[in-house]
Amino acid sequence: MAPQDQLTDLLARLDPGAGLAHRHLWLIHLLDWVRGPRESVPESIARVQLFLDLVQARPELQQRLQAWWATLVDHVDITTLLADFGFAPRTALVSEIAERLRMKLLPGSPETIDASELFMLALPTAFDAQWLVALSEAQLHQLVTLLSPPALPDETTSTSGATLWHRALLDAITYCAGQILSTGFAPELRLRMSEATREGQPFHALIRDVESLRVEVLHALRTPDRLNESAQRLCERLEACRAAAATVYTHFEDNGISVGLVFRLRQLRERILRVRELLDCLLSPRPAVTAALLMSHLVMVGQERRSLRALMASNSSLLAAKVAERSAETGEHYITRDGAQYREMLRKSAGGGALMALTTLAKFGLYTLALSAFWGGFWAGVNYAVSFVLIQLLHFTVATKQPAMTAPAMAAKLKDLNSSGAVESFVDEVTHLVRSQVAAVLGNVLVVFPAVLGLSLLIAMATGQPAISHHTAEHVLESLHLLGPSVLFAAFTGVLLFSSSIIAGWTENWFVLNRLDSAIHYNPRITRLLGAPRAARWARFLRENISGFAANISLGFMLGLVPPIAAFFGLGLDVRHVTLSTGQMGAAAASLGLEALHLPAFWWAVATLPLLGVLNVSVSFYLAFSVALRAHSVTGVQRSDLYTAIRRRMRKAPLSFFVPARNGPAAPAH
Repeated sequence: MAPQDQLTDLLARLDPGAGLAHRHLWLIHLLDWVRGPRESVPESIARVQLFLDLVQARPELQQRLQAWWATLVDHVDITTLLADFGFAPRTALVSEIAERLRMKLLPGSPETIDASELFMLALPTAFDAQWLVALSEAQLHQLVTLLSPPALPDETTSTSGATLWHRALLDAITYCAGQILSTGFAPELRLRMSEATREGQPFHALIRDVESLRVEVLHALRTPDRLNESAQRLCERLEACRAAAATVYTHFEDNGISVGLVFRLRQLRERILRVRELLDCLLSPRPAVTAALLMSHLVMVGQERRSLRALMASNSSLLAAKVAERSAETGEHYITRDGAQYREMLRKSAGGGALMALTTLAKFGLYTLALSAFWGGFWAGVNYAVSFVLIQLLHFTVATKQPAMTAPAMAAKLKDLNSSGAVESFVDEVTHLVRSQVAAVLGNVLVVFPAVLGLSLLIAMATGQPAISHHTAEHVLESLHLLGPSVLFAAFTGVLLFSSSIIAGWTENWFVLNRLDSAIHYNPRITRLLGAPRAARWARFLRENISGFAANISLGFMLGLVPPIAAFFGLGLDVRHVTLSTGQMGAAAASLGLEALHLPAFWWAVATLPLLGVLNVSVSFYLAFSVALRAHSVTGVQRSDLYTAIRRRMRKAPLSFFVPARNGPAAPAH
């Protein structure tokens, strides 16, 4: 059917006396006809013009349209659309997530007096914003004329000349100001504002300024100067409120970030911007044009209102930045820059490898208990977690845990990449990082294999039985075969390593945000129980180690529990940690004896180990580096220049990536 025939049929069904749902359905169908195939904005504009011409040519149809519009305006309050559309009904992130899930999963009904719900049904696509903003001023004035009954001016304007549109804008500004005031007075935000801001009391006079504007707009003898002066005062008050709320972010820098508070701050900022938009519409000499621009903007707000991804991204970006920042502080300790630090890294990683030897044998001991899949994974997780925590407390290191911490430290260097010598400085950091990682992996692997081998032989001598059976040893070699899935499992293990660093950063942020170190230090009940000196030591100890505890415990349980949980869902995932796998090979070699050297499976497994280390390290580093880049808002980085500089360094000084220079320059202080 041709567009004109469709419109004729649609206009024939216009009934001002129809029920609420049918009146709204007619509007939805009309706007759907305006959109058409959504291929061309000019085509939609032409359809709008066709509608205007057809209605204007038929006075009886125009009267029905005006009656329909009057009924619509009478039953649906546009003020709620102007003031509340796009904002959470409750100032809590969790409730907003639930609300967006409801909107995604449940269909909306046109039988509603909620203007926001009707707006989302009538203008559901981003294309609507395009054709709305493309309407000409002449078309907008023609539409206003068609909808406004000229015979009844008293119903559309007051004696002061303020239209119903002006009154709706004023009401919406008042509603928004009330929400701003409520948020600004909330204790969790007000107590985090700067002291100077609280003393300035920026929120106290907001409602007074809004009421002053209302008087100037509605007063019959108002003058432009007084109106502009009241509008300027309100704008200045809004800017003061925005600046006051911004001081909370400074508090976050030192005291941790709450995603819920960030959500409330963003809502506050958006409310302030909405008042400014409404104020522009109120004072505009071209109200029809600014109204169309506002509706176009609200369409885009509606698009974002439906998006869970946009909600989480906008409100978790600061938390990601803080997690990356805390990981960067920790990561600096894992980067060696001279010979002494390099040798210290070898010593720490050797100690970590020795402890991982005990972890490997304990894991085989758990196999002999023949526990169910879940409990076997749980106690394996306990084994790993206890080992990782011991390594932390003894100041040893596990190589694969470092990349997720060092990546944010590297990303932080990219913020000043445009400064003089920054590229070469970054390449220096790359060589330091690679060298540190090589030292850590070698220290772990070169110690864990002989340590497990020696302990297994001692167990065999003491008990007369090998530490693990021949069948288990053959299974170990088979599971580590280069042509098997071990390479993919190693990459997946890198994801778990990265996840543990995120958990560590989040936990430390939560610990600082809730001031638990201060609570442990000064809380009367705790100090009575522990004594003041011991409470102070515990507070300092936990503040320094909470991140490491969270990373080690979470990683241990993920390595133990993820495989059985994945098997329950039929995913067939497993973990391949290079240090643990090397230890398992040591146990297998002890069980099989010298004949292992004649088995092809042994050498296939040996060939797999370097790839396990590379994938454990590179995947976790890549993921952490990507998050850190986004958290630091690093954009426009000349990556080709970085790659060229790194390749040049590899050609000129390849050994610098593996061993430190004997007489190099002093390491910079960090």
